[in-house]
Amino acid sequence: MNPILNFLQGFIPPTLGAGRRERLYGCIGAGLGLQVTALLSHLFLGQVNPWFIAPMGASAVLLFAVPSSPLAQPWSIIGGNMLSAAIGVSCARYIGDPALAASLAGALAIAAMFQLRCLHPPGGAVAITVVLGGPAIHALGYQFVLWPVAVNSALMLGMALLFNNALRRGYPHRPQPAPNAHHTADPLPSQRRAISQQDLHQALAAHGEVLDISEEDLLAILTAAEEQAQQRRLGGIHCADIMSRDVVSIAPDASLQDAWDKLAHHKIKALPVVNPAQALTGIVSLHDFFLPRDGQAAHLPGSPGWDRGTVADIMTSPVRHVAALQPITALSRAFSDGGLHHMPVVDADGKLCGIITQSDLIAILLKN
Repeated sequence: MNPILNFLQGFIPPTLGAGRRERLYGCIGAGLGLQVTALLSHLFLGQVNPWFIAPMGASAVLLFAVPSSPLAQPWSIIGGNMLSAAIGVSCARYIGDPALAASLAGALAIAAMFQLRCLHPPGGAVAITVVLGGPAIHALGYQFVLWPVAVNSALMLGMALLFNNALRRGYPHRPQPAPNAHHTADPLPSQRRAISQQDLHQALAAHGEVLDISEEDLLAILTAAEEQAQQRRLGGIHCADIMSRDVVSIAPDASLQDAWDKLAHHKIKALPVVNPAQALTGIVSLHDFFLPRDGQAAHLPGSPGWDRGTVADIMTSPVRHVAALQPITALSRAFSDGGLHHMPVVDADGKLCGIITQSDLIAILLKN
């Protein structure tokens, strides 16, 4: 591509990924946040001039429009704005040239926010506001850091906490680690991928530029992209294509001995449980025999109550299952991170028509 055209393309605005609902939330949240912050600031600081500073508008964009941004987190707004205000007051007090004081205040504020990990773009505006704000702000001196800056920032943060969490946007933003079914420190199987957290960290360090996204969120997006590519590659293969059809099943009122004998005879580890109409009602595995339930001992052969127990006493119900026409990509997370080893397959009427094991899935993946 022509270097000039490539350069000019940088001026074309990129497509924003936010949907209509998120855009609406951002607008409503910013409006409410600014309104409530302004009213409360006037109530508490009406005798102070100014009682509300313009950079709060920029903070509102971050806190309500992009609350997952690292630049919009609580320490960023509180630390970034207060630190920048303190630097701005110092520059205004000790540097006579307003232009030099403003430019130096902005530069030092950015350097300090980088160092203290509270980078917040409105902080640069706060620093310049102190220098160029006029006699009223200059008269406040370092009090300006506490009021109105700290008060405005704290009120805006409080509104962001209430608004975003009321809409289940998870603020402050933090990645939610997927639970490990085995309760060990190992990463989940889906996280043992070609791109590791360390790989991504090193790549970003080599990139050298600040990106407005956390490493954890970027890794989650890459994982989702990998799954989307897998869906495109394997989406044409359905569960019915790889399932075992001659399924060994058992009734819920069958004895524990009958279930144990079937598992041993067929050398399998799980039995789907079906009612007389062949509708799936549960699953019983070898693990269920060893697992104490309701304060009772494990149901092992020869244990008390073994001869009176039924499959219904120990089976897992309801049981996860897939439809025959679902793509096999629906199995990947259940078998990897979910720790499942067997997945019953049901037809359109909810009747058991097959079962898929991890071995079945691995076999088809090796062929593709």
